[in-house]
Order: sequence, then structure tokens, then C-alpha cells
Amino acid sequence: MSIFLDRNTPVIIQGITGRMAQFHAKEMLEYGTNLVGGVVPGKKGETVHGVPVFDTVKQAVEATGAEASLVFVPPPFAADSIMEAADGGIRYCVCITDGIPAQDMIKVKRYMMRYPKERRMVLTGPNCAGTISPGKSLVGIMPGHIYLPGHVGIVGRSGTLGYEAAQQLKDRGIGVSTSVGIGGDPINGSSFRDILEQFENDPETHIVCLIGEIGGPQEAEAAAYIQEHMTKPVVAYIAGLTAPKGRTMGHAGAIISAFGESASEKVEILSAAGVTVAENPSVIGETIARVMQAA
Repeated sequence: MSIFLDRNTPVIIQGITGRMAQFHAKEMLEYGTNLVGGVVPGKKGETVHGVPVFDTVKQAVEATGAEASLVFVPPPFAADSIMEAADGGIRYCVCITDGIPAQDMIKVKRYMMRYPKERRMVLTGPNCAGTISPGKSLVGIMPGHIYLPGHVGIVGRSGTLGYEAAQQLKDRGIGVSTSVGIGGDPINGSSFRDILEQFENDPETHIVCLIGEIGGPQEAEAAAYIQEHMTKPVVAYIAGLTAPKGRTMGHAGAIISAFGESASEKVEILSAAGVTVAENPSVIGETIARVMQAA
């Protein structure tokens, strides 16, 4: 079992005819992802790497039974594409797009709340690397070869730090159950808490690695959930210990404006909740290995 994806999950790419989307579609197909279609208005009947293209998500779902979508659409149109995926019957959506206006994402969040919880599409991103269940399915832009199948769940705001954790684990012969990028924007589809709940309920995930960064309340909310609900050990790394207060650093969400949003405060809050915090990014794998051995 894995969260969100398995080797049979039918996947589509919205915006599949774009140059970068075509590149990553090929990577996903070579990895073994069950990529069944693409969506680009006005291009129905075309193919990309042998995959049929449809005008709408609804057409693609009706023709292929697609359950997951990767949004590879430019920022001005990405919010509409996410809402179209929700309307079209997609159950899990990953949005890669960076630079979606915050107002657009507020509209997306409100739109998705119209659906009852049992029918509501799960969204990760925007501005994320995607989701991978190693050996099963890759929906995103991460390098699949660095992920071994195993029992560590990874969730992070930073894609590249997620890659670093996966490579360090692979170097130690430790595998990953699922790695989920939730994205670095201030308004995103899923929070740390949402993904931690999925990992807590996944029998194949034995330990979780949480990769956070400065800015926003998500790590504090995650700490509260971990303390009250998690039975599995959690290891965390928080980026930005040396970042000056009030300055945006990298991701749109990485700006400190209130108590609990600096890296040191987040480390303190997570440690108080029983989370083992890695001191720097070079020891993430070593810390996970040590906690696994002690468990």
C-alpha cells in the first residue's frame, strides 16, 4: 500500500504539449507511471509519446478512467485547470506550477470546499516537486532513481531537500513508502497535517520525515497533530536557521512575520512535541537511521 498512488493509478497531465511537460511525461512513462492521457484545449486527437490528448479533463476521465492529474499549466491559467480537475472527477491532483497569484489560490480553495469531504479532490502544490511511491508511480518532476522502495514517508515544502533526504536514505539502503511535496507557497492545497494523517494510517509507512522551512504556521500545526495523534516516530529538518526576520527567502511562503514562524521557534515547537530534529541537512538520513534503529 502507498498513499495517493500505486502502479495502477491512471494519470493524466494537464498541459501535456508544453516542452517541459513533454519531457517529464517521458520520464514518468519510463518510470512506470500509468500515464493514460493529457489535456490541452483545442488539441484533441493529438498524441504525446503515444499518449492521447483531450480537450477537457471530463473527456479524459470518461475515456481513460483517470484518477490523478499533474497540472503543468502556466500561472495565469493554472487555477482554472485545478478547478477543472476537481469538476472532472479527478481524485488526486498535483500542481507543479510556480507563481500562481495568491488570490487565484484563495479562489481554488473556496471552490473545492463546495464539494462534500468524501468527494473533494486532494490537491498538493502548487509550486511543488510532486509525489512518488517508489517502484510504483511518479507524478511530478523528481528524479525517480534516487528513491528506493521502503517504509519512510517523506513530506516537505522544499523539493530539493526532499531529494537530499531520499538520496541520503538510499545511500544507507533505506527506502521510501511515499514522498509528497506540498509546495512552498503560502496558500497550498494540502498541509503537513493532512499528509501526516495519511502516513499515520498507512501500514507501509513506519517512520516519517518532515522537511519544513521558515514562514507560516504549518509546522506548528503539524507539531500539535504529532503530539496528539501520531504513533509513528517523526524526524524533521527545518531550513532557514540563519534567515533574517521579515525577508522572503526562496519560496513565497518563506517569510517570518509572527512568533512560531522562525526556524529556531519551529525546532523548539517540534522538539517539544517529541519530534527528533536533524541539526543540518547533511545528517537527515543519519538521524532517520538512528531513530529507526532505536524504535
